[in-house]
Amino acid sequence: MFSLAGKVALVTGSSRGIGKAIIEQMANAGARVVVSSRKADACEKVRAEFAARGQEAIAVPCNVGQKEELRKLVDTVMAKWGRIDVLVCNAASNPAYGPMANATDEVFDKIMLTNVKSVFWLANMVLPQMGERKDGAMIIISSIGALRGSSALGLYATSKAAEAGMCRALACEWGPKNIRINSIAPGLIRTDFARALWEDDTRRKSREALTPLRRIGEPKDIGGIAVFLASDAGSFITGQMIVADGGVTIAGERG
Repeated sequence: MFSLAGKVALVTGSSRGIGKAIIEQMANAGARVVVSSRKADACEKVRAEFAARGQEAIAVPCNVGQKEELRKLVDTVMAKWGRIDVLVCNAASNPAYGPMANATDEVFDKIMLTNVKSVFWLANMVLPQMGERKDGAMIIISSIGALRGSSALGLYATSKAAEAGMCRALACEWGPKNIRINSIAPGLIRTDFARALWEDDTRRKSREALTPLRRIGEPKDIGGIAVFLASDAGSFITGQMIVADGGVTIAGERG
């Protein structure tokens, strides 16, 4: 039930971190994968790793904030393999840290463009061909920031909450075509994106102490969930957010 044999999986922001872990696990499950991020050399390096393991992969660099580049990404995959069975919207940015009162319009626009509008664009480019086959899965990588308030990551959290809302709406729209659309909300994961939080021993230990599993997450922790949602094992799940945070959002008083 967890096999992705014969499937084509497109994952944005997949040259490192969570995105890379997702395509690695999907390739291990039998999928043909598309490595995509802004830098061509980074994409090619990861593609070569897959090739060395005998796994099918292509590298297509893309800035998700540019609609014409997204169109080229989708067209390239369709020309190569004729289908996209799994779409994972993982690429995101957060150029702001601090109160929203200090954020400029330019920062707001960049966050919403990269984190929200690109998902809207990709959904409209990819889901119709899934609908023709009446089969497919889309996964949006959100964040526990979508569920919690923040005095320092307000705009980022707002964009992730918007993604969660879009996930539910798309699930309603495309469900009749047998397309499942879900989101994953990671907590603190050991990636470059969150390096400032986990490289600081004091901050990391503080977070670990408040986490029931007493550790921060690893990228592969999210990769496995993505495989589940993309495979037949998740065939009756849609419009949902799976929280993967070691228990941070459910933790009560420390005993």
